[in-house]
Amino acid sequence: MEIKTKFHGNVAIEKEKIIRFEQGLPGFEEEKEFYILPLEGGADLFVLQSVATPLLAFVMIDPFLYFKEYAVKISDEVKELLKIQDTKEVVIFSLLTIKEELKSITANLQGPIVINDRLKRGKQVILVDSDYQTKHELFLFKEQKEGSK
Repeated sequence: MEIKTKFHGNVAIEKEKIIRFEQGLPGFEEEKEFYILPLEGGADLFVLQSVATPLLAFVMIDPFLYFKEYAVKISDEVKELLKIQDTKEVVIFSLLTIKEELKSITANLQGPIVINDRLKRGKQVILVDSDYQTKHELFLFKEQKEGSK
């Protein structure tokens, strides 16, 4: 199967690796199917690409690589929705906001993307009883550090 993407042009994907978001994403409830691609040239960056809408794509990271104390408690409701049986089948990402040509990058730790990798089911979870915010500063590139002087 081939899809058009925001960052990679036309890409051949494996249909069985499409991730289904039954409720869509907040603000994009009609978008149900996404595919994860690596972002070329990005240090541990990924793209959550809509299968149906080429221009709809979100840059993401594995938050545990950059925020060592980060912890996500997955509710029973989310476990049931995603049919999670074992924590080993869970993958968590944080969406990034990138501004001013890489001078400002923030990670949304309050709204992680939770995926059951075995069943390819996903949901953006809002952590309401936490100290996490939607914008935690993140330094990925040398240009950011130089630009913040």
